Amino acid sequence: MDPGLLVQYVAIALAVLASAAYVMRVQWPDATRRLRVACAVPLVRPGRPAWMQAVGRRIAPPALGGKACGECSGCD
Repeated sequence: MDPGLLVQYVAIALAVLASAAYVMRVQWPDATRRLRVACAVPLVRPGRPAWMQAVGRRIAPPALGGKACGECSGCD
């Protein structure tokens, strides 16, 4: 395979993934949050390497506010 064609395929794949992530975050914020939690929890368990726990903390969504608070984080 031509290296230029491979770079083109990788660029298109990254653009499609970024677009899908944006649409999911905008249209389905609760599902996006649940997905991030489901991916992060196994990584931050005790006994995992430090780098893996750091990745899990980075993936994890920010904590929600009080009971009446939504997900906008506008009151910080």
